[in-house]
Amino acid sequence: MIDPTQLRDYFTGLQARIVAAVEAIEGPEGRKFRADSWQKAAGEPLAGNGRTCIVEGGRVFERGGVAFSQVSGSALPASATAARPELAGRAFEATGVSLVLHPESPYCPTAHMNVRALVATRPDAEPAWWFGGGMDLTPYYPFAEDIRHFHGTCKQALLPFGGDTHARYKKWCDEYFFLKHRKEPRGVGGVFFDDLNEGGFERCFALTQAVGDAFTEAYLPIIAKRRGLPYGERERDFQAYRRGRYVEFNLVWDRGTLFGLQSGGRTESILMSLPPIVKWRYDWQPEVGTPEATLYELLEPRDWV
Repeated sequence: MIDPTQLRDYFTGLQARIVAAVEAIEGPEGRKFRADSWQKAAGEPLAGNGRTCIVEGGRVFERGGVAFSQVSGSALPASATAARPELAGRAFEATGVSLVLHPESPYCPTAHMNVRALVATRPDAEPAWWFGGGMDLTPYYPFAEDIRHFHGTCKQALLPFGGDTHARYKKWCDEYFFLKHRKEPRGVGGVFFDDLNEGGFERCFALTQAVGDAFTEAYLPIIAKRRGLPYGERERDFQAYRRGRYVEFNLVWDRGTLFGLQSGGRTESILMSLPPIVKWRYDWQPEVGTPEATLYELLEPRDWV
């Protein structure tokens, strides 16, 4: 049984818990999140409401956003029906939380997490529903033990849902967060799933909750460990260069970004994922043996746990 109130209560609660945990990392002298509540009236391309929590210029996080939204529309956008043409023309309601956190320190990785539920309806058929989401890590100067911690936490979260679930979702993540035009991964992966409806609503909802609930343990201990490391302009420059890859992926390949923009979503909330300082260079390659070159070696998918 699909319960919209149950979905909303979980996702709003998750947003509040993550915001509180990130503010604790910022500390008493750090930045608090600014909450921006918004509403789209019926009759617009997309109706609904949401709450976007943004931190900018913090002690630890240069920019971060944790967004909740619950929106509906009269027809699914093309990005959602490309692989499932039988759903074209259905009305829909999408509920979820999406976040991206960009620390200032180049030694602290960027993290992304998204968990969502979508219900598609039409008068002459049963509702179609599915869940999607995941989390992934994008380091600039990677530490192997941090990557192992992140992947290990993801694996533990998915163990109750089958021994092969983590391996499948890790592989899916490696394949999804790949810049086809660059022929390189965006980061070191994590887990990713979409169109999840196997095993019934309660199982799928529980799996989605397990992923959402695991995020703070997977990511924030890494920030606590690395945020105090000294760095200079070289490291910041390389971080800005690699952030360009992040922008390219989100604007060219990311399904969530395309869904939001195509369905008439709130642009500011959709593009909160973009970092504040980015650089591009023409045909640049790191020198062999440098810490920057090490990043490219560790981007190749592997079994981290």
